[in-house]
Amino acid sequence: MRRALFAACAAAAVAVAVVGCTAAGSEVSGDAAQADAVNVDAVAPGRELTDAEQVQVDQALELLVRDCMAAEGFRYVPVPVASVEERQGSGYVLDDVGWAREYGYGLELEDRVVEIQQSDPNHAYANALPEAERLRWSTALDGDPSDGMLSAELPMGGTVQTPDDSCFARAKDELYGDFAAWFQAEKVATNLVGLYAEDIVTDRRFVAELADWSDCMSRRGYDYPDPPAIRDDLYRLLQGLGDVRARAVEKELAVAEATCATRETALVSTALDLENEYRGRLDRYDDAVADYRRMQILALGNAERVLAG
Repeated sequence: MRRALFAACAAAAVAVAVVGCTAAGSEVSGDAAQADAVNVDAVAPGRELTDAEQVQVDQALELLVRDCMAAEGFRYVPVPVASVEERQGSGYVLDDVGWAREYGYGLELEDRVVEIQQSDPNHAYANALPEAERLRWSTALDGDPSDGMLSAELPMGGTVQTPDDSCFARAKDELYGDFAAWFQAEKVATNLVGLYAEDIVTDRRFVAELADWSDCMSRRGYDYPDPPAIRDDLYRLLQGLGDVRARAVEKELAVAEATCATRETALVSTALDLENEYRGRLDRYDDAVADYRRMQILALGNAERVLAG
């Protein structure tokens, strides 16, 4: 069994929700796009999308990219997006006993994602094109940095960039109403955790609950100081076991982690309270977060129309 990929959530990243560090449509262009456009500023203040809603947005994005690529003279097969289940379980600590009982640490789900990526028909299609057309296909899909880039400053410093024109950029522009504004807001709103993660994990309230969680795990036969230590040890723990036994061990440990975090201690609820407390002090980013949430809601409405055909 290959090692699970837990890089998405570092040990200090308690993050939002603790546990989640988590049809046909036509491209509208020209006057039609102007007629159907929704003013982002007119959308009511938003909220974080649920995983199920984000699945819809991601599915619509794939359809819009498909249609954009067709307009460029290429084939693109919409890639299956991560399911609701696949979006859970990647955070600092598991907080859903039912999910843990069903999926353990999500290793089987990760295997499924890798299989989908490896069997992506778009790779085979692009590789079969003549070199010049393959380059044009890639440029149409992902953009050409030499043609222009968008830049966004991250809250912790540094800058990220992306091509300002591509089929992905155009699809996001249609969903979010303004791709450039979305890129700026999204990069701020989704990267705030680094500003306060260390404050959370060193807060005496969190430290006390983490100690209780570790004691709870010890009573169940697992000696770990914190949830990230389990991730670090998981490959060793499962190595050499047959698939059936490995899955059973994985799920048993995951259920213990989630039970101790949600039912035997207040680790999850304390982390969430501290998340709200420390994040609430970052009011200088309120406008970016508001823009991000507002455009999420706009994208959800647009995605529903795309998926409805």
